[in-house]
Amino acid sequence: MNFVLAIVVGGLYAAGLYLMVRRSIVKLIIGLVLLGHASNLLIFSAGVGRQHGDQREGPPIMLPNQDVLTAPFADPLPQALILTAIVIGFGVLAFALVMVKMTFQAVGTDDLNQLRATDT
Repeated sequence: MNFVLAIVVGGLYAAGLYLMVRRSIVKLIIGLVLLGHASNLLIFSAGVGRQHGDQREGPPIMLPNQDVLTAPFADPLPQALILTAIVIGFGVLAFALVMVKMTFQAVGTDDLNQLRATDT
């Protein structure tokens, strides 16, 4: 399973970087989204519960009658980092989409080479 996750993360990073070097701003935004998803999946794969003999680590959930979390349990930090990254990624995506819309309205194109020509 780890091999499949590694291939998927690598594919998402490769597709994201490929789209970011394209000439269209829309493709650049899609590339940023793919990079964000790849990073979230990478953090998730690092925090997946490991196998201890015949017992797999469970979710870090405490029952109402427990005072201490009993082993084996997965690390809750990667889950918290992923939730934070999703919220921040959504905010960056919303800002970038508004920026692209305003740029397209002002210039009339989403081609980066034509945008460079408007600097002078």
